Amino acid sequence: MYALCPATGVLEEEVVAGKFPEYSFSRYLKTRSSYGASWAPDGRSLSFLTEVTGVPQLWEVGVEGGWPEQRTFFEERVVRAEYSPVDGHIVFEMDAGGNERMQLFVLEGGEERDLTRMPQAIHNFGGFSPDGSCIAYTATRRNGTDFDVYVQRLDGEPEMVWEVSGYHGVAGFSPDGGVLLVSRHHSNVDGDLYLLDPGDGKARLLTPHEGEARFVSPVFSADGRSIYLATDLGAEFLRLARLDLETLDLEYLTPDEWDVEEVEVARDGRYVAAVRNVGGYSELLLFDGEGERMKGPALPGGIFGGLAFSPGSGHLALTLTGPDRTPDVWVAELPDGEVRRVTRSSLAGIPRGSFVRPRLVRYPTFDGREIPAFFYEPKEDGVPVVVNVHGGPESQARPAFAPVTQYFVHRGYAVFAPNVRGSTGYGKSYTRLDDVERRMDSVADLAHAAYWLRENGHERIAVMGGSYGGFMVLAALTEYPELWDAGVDIVGIANLVTFLENTGSYRRALREREYGSLERDRDFLESISPIHKAGRIRAPLMVIHGRNDPRVPVGEAEQIAARVKENGGVVECLLYEDEGHGLAKLKNRLDAYPRIASFLDRYLMADG
Repeated sequence: MYALCPATGVLEEEVVAGKFPEYSFSRYLKTRSSYGASWAPDGRSLSFLTEVTGVPQLWEVGVEGGWPEQRTFFEERVVRAEYSPVDGHIVFEMDAGGNERMQLFVLEGGEERDLTRMPQAIHNFGGFSPDGSCIAYTATRRNGTDFDVYVQRLDGEPEMVWEVSGYHGVAGFSPDGGVLLVSRHHSNVDGDLYLLDPGDGKARLLTPHEGEARFVSPVFSADGRSIYLATDLGAEFLRLARLDLETLDLEYLTPDEWDVEEVEVARDGRYVAAVRNVGGYSELLLFDGEGERMKGPALPGGIFGGLAFSPGSGHLALTLTGPDRTPDVWVAELPDGEVRRVTRSSLAGIPRGSFVRPRLVRYPTFDGREIPAFFYEPKEDGVPVVVNVHGGPESQARPAFAPVTQYFVHRGYAVFAPNVRGSTGYGKSYTRLDDVERRMDSVADLAHAAYWLRENGHERIAVMGGSYGGFMVLAALTEYPELWDAGVDIVGIANLVTFLENTGSYRRALREREYGSLERDRDFLESISPIHKAGRIRAPLMVIHGRNDPRVPVGEAEQIAARVKENGGVVECLLYEDEGHGLAKLKNRLDAYPRIASFLDRYLMADG
C-alpha cells in the first residue's frame, strides 16, 4: 500500500505483491532528454541542450558520439543555443525563474557574456549574420509590448533597425547578409513575412493575402532568390512551398494533406528537408536543390524536428523521440545513408521494453464527428483513466516520450489523450471549430470521451491538463460535473476575462483572436468562465501554478482554489515561487508529480 512520509507529507510508494510498478515516480521523472542540436563550424561536434543537471543547460558532443562536455552552469534554464557559422562563439537564450523574459548571452571560450543586459524585456534570437560578426533578434526593449527588430555586433550594442507594433520574429539573414527575413504573427493561425533592409529600415511585404493563413518555418534558398516555407494559404493543411522573391509566386512541393511543420535548407543548396505530421507521427521529406523529392534516410518511427544541416551538407542532425524513446539527437548521412544516435539520454534504469505505445482511436461526439485520441493502456481491463488534455488550444496530443504518462500506465491507470476540435494537425477547418462562441463545443468533446470510456468499461475517470488544458479541466468539471472523479489543473485559466486582462501585454491581441475580445465578447467570456460556475464542481481538484507565470498569471489558480474552498469543495493548491508557465525544474517536478499521483490514487483507485 502506501506509507506517509512524515518529513514531507508526500505519500511514498511501496511495492506490494507486484500490484504497483517497480519504479517510483521520481525514477520516471529522472529520465532525461537531449535536443536542439547546432553544428560547430568545423562540422566535428554538435551543441545541444539537456536537463541532466536538473535544469536545461548547454552541452557539446563529438559528431561520432562519446562523452559530452557541459558548457553552461546556471541555476536557470537555457532555452535555445546556436553556433556561429564561422567560429566557436555560441549565442544562447536564458530567462529567470520561468518569467520568459529571455536575455541573450554569448559563450566565448569558457566565459559567458550578457549581450542584451535588459532583464525587464523579452529577446527572441533570430540568427547570426553569414560572417558571424553580428546577430539579429526581436525584443520588447522599447515599451515592453511590441517586438521591434534589432541587429547587434557581438562586440557592440543593440541597434533597432525596424520599429513596429505587434509580435514579430527574425527568421534569419539572407545568404549575402544584406536583408533580414521577418515574420509577423497576427494570431496563432495568421501571419505574414517581410524582407527587411536593416540599413534603411524599409520592409517589403512578401505574403499579401485575404483571410487567415500561416507562413511557417521560412528559410532562404542558398542563392537568396527564393524562400522555402510551409503555408496553408488557400488550403486545409500546411504545404511545403517555394516563394519566388521577385514575382511572389508560390510553387507547392507537397499536396494538401497533412501539415508540413518544419523546413530547413542546406547552406550550399544541395538539399531541402521538411518534416510532415502524419496523424501525429513524423515523416521526413528530402528534396534536391531543384525541389525534386529524393529518397531520404530511414529514421526510426516517432516524432522529430530541430533540423540542422552540417556545414558541408553531408549530414542532417535532428531530435527524435517516441512513446518509448527519450528525446535524443540523431545524425543521418545524406541522402540515404547511416542514421546514428549521438546522445544517449538516461532512462533512469527503467527498461525500454516496459514503456507502452498508444493505440490511435476515434470516438463519436455530439455532432457525429469522430475525435482522434491516443490511448495508453495497461494490460488490465476496466482500470481508472486519466484524460490528459493538451494546451494551446492550437496544438496536438502526439505520441512523444512522456514520463508522467508512462508512470501512470505502469501504476495501473490508462491515459487517454484526445485531440478535441480546435486541435491542429487535422486541417484548418477542424482547428477553427472551437473559435470564440464555439468554445464549449470542445468541452462537449471531452464529455463524450468520458461517455466512450465508460461504454468501454472504465468507470473511474479523472481529467488533467496544463495551460489551456487547465481551462478545459475546469470547464469539464463545471459543465459536466457528474462525469469526473477528480481533476488536476496545471497553470490553467479559471476566468477568461481576468486572464486576458492580466496576461503578457504582447500576448493579449494574439489570444483575443482565438478566445474573443474583451471589448466585444466580455459577456460571453464571463458566461463560460469556470470561476463563475465553481459551485458545480463535485470532484476533488488539485491546482498547480508557478508564481512567475507571464502567460496565465498565478491569480487564475488562486481565485479558483479560493472559490472551491469557499463552496466546501475539496481542493489542493501547490504554488511554486521559482517557476513560470509549467514546471521546468526537477526539484519542483519531484515535489509536484508524486503529489498528483497520491491525489489521484486517493480518489480513483478502488482501495485508495
